[in-house]
Amino acid sequence: MQISRDRILTTHVGSLPRPVDVAELLFAEERGDPLDPAQVDDVFGRAVADIVRRQRDAGIDIVSDGEMSKISYAAYIKHRLTGFDGDTPRRIPADLEQFPGFAAHAVRTGGGTPTHTRPRCVGPIAVKTMAPLEADLKHFHAALRATPAPGAFMNAAAPGVIALFQPNDFYPDDDSYLDALATAMRAEYEAIVAAGFVLQIDSPDLALGRHMMFKDRSDDEFLARIDRHVAVLNAALANIPKAQIRVHACWGNYEGPHHCDVALERIAPVLLKLKAGALSFEAANPRHAHEWDVWTRYKLPDDVVLIPGVLDSTTNFIEHPLLVAERIVRFAGIVGRERVLAGSDCGFSTFAGYGTVHPDIAFAKLAALAEGAAIATERLWKN
Repeated sequence: MQISRDRILTTHVGSLPRPVDVAELLFAEERGDPLDPAQVDDVFGRAVADIVRRQRDAGIDIVSDGEMSKISYAAYIKHRLTGFDGDTPRRIPADLEQFPGFAAHAVRTGGGTPTHTRPRCVGPIAVKTMAPLEADLKHFHAALRATPAPGAFMNAAAPGVIALFQPNDFYPDDDSYLDALATAMRAEYEAIVAAGFVLQIDSPDLALGRHMMFKDRSDDEFLARIDRHVAVLNAALANIPKAQIRVHACWGNYEGPHHCDVALERIAPVLLKLKAGALSFEAANPRHAHEWDVWTRYKLPDDVVLIPGVLDSTTNFIEHPLLVAERIVRFAGIVGRERVLAGSDCGFSTFAGYGTVHPDIAFAKLAALAEGAAIATERLWKN
């Protein structure tokens, strides 16, 4: 895990806006259209090379491949694992259920909702093919040879978030389903690290799950379930050094009321059980920006760093660099300057072809992140 030894390093959550030709290929694959493998390889390869260059141009230190080949951060597994088929009706978050007028307005004015299928588990879960991951690794390595970066990470879905969006119709209970997912995903996790990248586990189930999958249960029941999610994930990560793992948890990457979000205070003890050298979480949006003080009440393990979101990923406001610096310095004052990486609340293109932040503004926000990190560096190291 990269450490901010002499300056604040910058990163983000992973997904970035896909170019039009990439989105078209992803939706063609979704429809089952015949595709030319050589064309697919060329388009994705060029897209990853470009996205890495744009991150570095914006001043990002620890870069990703932008999740170019994935239609979404969780549904992509249907192409890599067996046992999935059909579609799943969208679960409406509890906060949007309470404001149906806003929910309808958001659909009309926000570009609609993601239209990819979210299959259900209808058979045994196992690895179907490693070829898509191998292509991702190849493209990312090539991009980094052309545009080197201080650090690089690649995303993979947690068993819990796969279960959140792709419900179980096959296994006898949720625990059996989670265990099967963890066993199957272990190969992807280990391959990413073996390729030389930091592994980022995307696990919104640890927060978003409260007002989606578990919205009809109590907080205590939710906490018991995500404790199980963490145990299963940790088991899948058994062969990977903690320092090569970062985990992202969030409350849902959408503009909305979010007044049903579980408090960070409640889930922090569970998050601290994760086998992760870094914790990435939302800390910029209006519902969670005040929760920085939670980390004054919980001792962070000595081998863990924080990646607080200092950019909101659901608004086209470009944060002022001084505000970014202020947020970074606040966290550094709690856990130490070496143990803070500056990040974003969530990805800027969680679903291909859909996002509330315009692509050009997404990169302007990343540039503001880098400028704010430079200001924070001056305050933390030079003064």
